[in-house]
Amino acid sequence: MRCKSGNSTPGLQSLTKYVPRPGPMDRKVVLKALQRSMARMHVDSLDCVQFHWWDYRDKRYLDALGHLSDLQQEGLIRELSLTNFDTQRLEEITSRGIHISSNQVQYSLIDQRPAARMEQFCVANNILLLTYGTLAGGLLSERYLGKTEPNSRAELYTASLSKYKKMIDSGGAGAFSRTSSLPWRPLPGHTTARWPPRPEANGGDLAAIETVTRRSRDLMALIGDCGDEYRS
Repeated sequence: MRCKSGNSTPGLQSLTKYVPRPGPMDRKVVLKALQRSMARMHVDSLDCVQFHWWDYRDKRYLDALGHLSDLQQEGLIRELSLTNFDTQRLEEITSRGIHISSNQVQYSLIDQRPAARMEQFCVANNILLLTYGTLAGGLLSERYLGKTEPNSRAELYTASLSKYKKMIDSGGAGAFSRTSSLPWRPLPGHTTARWPPRPEANGGDLAAIETVTRRSRDLMALIGDCGDEYRS
């Protein structure tokens, strides 16, 4: 990264999310948003811009991404990425010649939607998946071993915890309770975080993982592809 002063700062990168409000997405609007981010970080370019759009029915996200791609070619952006876009829109965007570096999506034992379609498309098109929610905000960690199932607002005290609990309820809460006599028994964090399994995963880990994934519902059928939970 190079600061406006001209001094290089090795190892420091400037990354930002761009989540525009509905409205015209001409070049001037997009450029102004990038310039605002660069001014706040005191840099003359951005290492990565992650773009999110709330409503697919409003096709102006294609206008915005077209301008972002142009600005990337001009050197203002190094990597152009997406946040919570589904496979259909990812195909639509890349078919226009817009190069996407990564797509940030939820991926965990209870939410395996990326494996249904997106993984294959991303591998074929050299797009990385930046995954989050591996431990469902901590709900799949040791903290809840042997505890009763959290349901109250006091227990689900952040928006993230409420979101992940809803995901568990819609896609796998029953699977967790059936793994033992305990009413609420997620897997240990070290096991959950090591999924998808690597070759060095031991048999016990794989068996525990299979117990949960085998009984999980199909979230693709329930709520749609990656990111659809954020859109009507």
